[in-house]
Amino acid sequence: MALIGSDIAQAKAHLDRGELVGIPTETVYGLAGNALNEEAALNIFKTKNRPEFDPLIVHTHAIEELDKYVTEIPEKAITLAHAVWPGPLTILLEKKSIIPDLITSGLSTVAIRIPKHPLTLALLKSLDYPLAAPSANPFGYVSPTTASHVNDQLGEKIPYVLDGGPCSVGVESTIVGFEHDAKPTIYRLGGKKVEDIESLIGEVDVKLNKSSNPVAPGMLLSHYAPGVQVHLGEISDLLKKHHDKRIGIISFSQSFSAPNIAKQIVLSQNADLDEAARKIFSALRSLDSPEIDLIITEKLPETGLGRAINDRLERAAVRY
Repeated sequence: MALIGSDIAQAKAHLDRGELVGIPTETVYGLAGNALNEEAALNIFKTKNRPEFDPLIVHTHAIEELDKYVTEIPEKAITLAHAVWPGPLTILLEKKSIIPDLITSGLSTVAIRIPKHPLTLALLKSLDYPLAAPSANPFGYVSPTTASHVNDQLGEKIPYVLDGGPCSVGVESTIVGFEHDAKPTIYRLGGKKVEDIESLIGEVDVKLNKSSNPVAPGMLLSHYAPGVQVHLGEISDLLKKHHDKRIGIISFSQSFSAPNIAKQIVLSQNADLDEAARKIFSALRSLDSPEIDLIITEKLPETGLGRAINDRLERAAVRY
């Protein structure tokens, strides 16, 4: 298994050798490698068993670094960057040739962000290259929000996990793109609320592509899924329908009672969407157990981070 620790110098040494390490961010833990090194990028895809048509997010430590990697930054993108970074926002920008095509899956844009975590920011400042870092989990599985989650899933494939404690946001970054003179577009809902973005740059389009040809990371239809089946709907109705199965429940704020409930997790007794976002991936992981036949869950309010949580739940349940 991987060594878990908080030694930035050790993480840097592995990365400098072209190896991969787990890193903490405010959203989820990332599987990081040198974004300018094609072999390291290829190793990310192999380690995650991730399709090479699903692009990676590049992480850097300062807005001033962007000029090294992108050709231009639209005015509204600059406004967002200064207002949100470091933070749970990824921006799609036209890339320079220094960014390998493998990182962007052949697209002309690169997804880039500055994460809000002191350990990872310190690590990035110590490097002379940015880090490509998708979530540190096997492709399509539940994203990790602690160092132990990373070790449980990928510990046999990587040498080191930088431990920064539990993630403070708990869902991936929101992705925003700027296509020429078109209205800014949100391609993935995430840790930065749509309302907050619109308060900074005006109205945006929301286009959540769910095809097998994504224009940004994390947009494939089936994603974030545990091994146990997930059904999304009215929990009371699903309990009755599946009365003969051992049920795991993920609810927003309400508890349920039935003889076939093996385990239930209430995301927030106070109906706090921020708390629910921090807990959703851990909840899915916790119920992914041989003692549970079926996970049933419900949609959360379609406001704030509830929209991002619902997007993750819909993708987790799409196979069924």
